[in-house]
Amino acid sequence: MAAVPAPFRLDGLRALVTGASRGIGQAVAATFAEAGAELALSARTTEALKATSDLLNGHSPQRVLIGADLAEPSAAEQTVNEAALALGGLDIIVHNAGTLAQDDDGNPLIAPLHKTRQRDWNRVVAVNLNATAALARAAHPHLERSPHPSLVIMSSAAALAGCPGMDAYAATKAAQVSLTRSLAAGWARTGIRVNALCPGWVATDMTATVKSVPAISDWLMAHVPLGRWGTTRDCAYAALYLASPASAFMTGHALVLDGGLTVADGGLAGIPKPPSPFVS
Repeated sequence: MAAVPAPFRLDGLRALVTGASRGIGQAVAATFAEAGAELALSARTTEALKATSDLLNGHSPQRVLIGADLAEPSAAEQTVNEAALALGGLDIIVHNAGTLAQDDDGNPLIAPLHKTRQRDWNRVVAVNLNATAALARAAHPHLERSPHPSLVIMSSAAALAGCPGMDAYAATKAAQVSLTRSLAAGWARTGIRVNALCPGWVATDMTATVKSVPAISDWLMAHVPLGRWGTTRDCAYAALYLASPASAFMTGHALVLDGGLTVADGGLAGIPKPPSPFVS
């Protein structure tokens, strides 16, 4: 791999990445390691982080694995404090952990709000919103002591457009963008930068169910002007930009990484759209 340019280097910086066991979080961890960061990685269990840790061999000799279920009220604070203690402080946090509503078998639940249960909503709010606030609250004193503090909140393009069937997810991701802006304004004079990253359709385990069905995948990509699924590395490079000195004058921003999905009607490009596979 080509050397990481100096403004994007994270040498000597201490970073916590949540949701680092797979998908976007795993790619962020690998990219940050290549950029020289010391890493604390969190997921629901430390065992789930083994594959990510193995990817970092040869990079980031200092890394800490933290098991924590962010649906638990105290888990976010404990994760931040454990990471800061292990690394001797924190300079960067990429809060990537998040969830969709799930059915009783643990599969993503795509259904109208009126056909879901309140407990489905509550878990999404607990993980996507409450844990974000708790993590930010716990992170503030650590980031305030850093010479290069940056908090990156992994939101979604779902925050910016109507997403029927994903109501709780979209609402909490929109709330993350709003929280990002409030924190950025409130913390700016302490030097802490806060930005959100809003990916569109990215090929991960979370989206595998829809990506594996050609009729659905083709229909989704017909709404993406670039015509392809995003990759986890696409997201990792964007997160690196937001976390690194390269974006030193950026705060309070929601960086949209969606191949043009949220441009109104594909930017009026006249891209033909096939009929929805969800309508009989």
